[in-house]
Amino acid sequence: LRELGYIEGHNIVIEYRYAEGKQDRQTALAAELVRLKVDVMLVSGGEPPIRAAMNATRTIPIVMMGQGRDPVKAGLVASLARPGGNVTGLTNFSRELGGKRLELLKETVPKVAHVAVLYDPAVPATALEVNEEIRVAARALRLTVRSWEVRDAAGFEKVFLALKKERPDGLYMPRRGPLIKTNEKHIASFALTSQLPSVYGYRGGVEAGGLLYYGPNEADSFRRVAYYVDRIFNGAKPADLPVEQAAKFDLVINLKTAKQIGLIIPPNLLARADRVIK
Repeated sequence: LRELGYIEGHNIVIEYRYAEGKQDRQTALAAELVRLKVDVMLVSGGEPPIRAAMNATRTIPIVMMGQGRDPVKAGLVASLARPGGNVTGLTNFSRELGGKRLELLKETVPKVAHVAVLYDPAVPATALEVNEEIRVAARALRLTVRSWEVRDAAGFEKVFLALKKERPDGLYMPRRGPLIKTNEKHIASFALTSQLPSVYGYRGGVEAGGLLYYGPNEADSFRRVAYYVDRIFNGAKPADLPVEQAAKFDLVINLKTAKQIGLIIPPNLLARADRVIK
């Protein structure tokens, strides 16, 4: 925004609201922003907070920051080309991402055959990824995938105990919701102590100690939503601003984690990485 000429406190005021991973707070926070008569709402965190914003206002423009599920099928916009309502922005939706992550895990650990998937079923985009995308990709790669649901913080220890008994070859963490986000260090620690190669659909997982991340470049996406905010400030209507799909994707490898679990990353894969954590 600053690059586009907006200086906070001078010609723009930004109100921040954070639900702290508690979905039941999103409705009240969205309503609070509406009462403040903001000119545009930028929403990050996926479908639930976008719906909370949509339920709070049909007139204030809403810019979504790369929610994961197909926004057309989710009913957030009429179409990508012509959203039609007061919602526009970015979508990170791509059916190829799940398969690409599994492919990268198999390329990193060729002997991997049994992959555990840990997810929160309360997040629509994640449930779709697990039940459709990953299973189709796993069959093509001849991998056995078993999914494990975690519905609250207490559920992690139960699943971790079960995984220790089952002993999978790898761990797949799909797009995260609030529950996964607040426990990402706990998950990465489990994978590390279990010598379990892991691949993530969110960057925070690999930064917390996971092995691989493949997905949209979040910094690039945030820069792009500034374009939407600027266009709306200059009179454009969300209904006429096409929803864009993420254009830049990153492969991040945690070399420190690889060494800790006794894994040698193939040189050609290492050369393709956008970032290596040492």
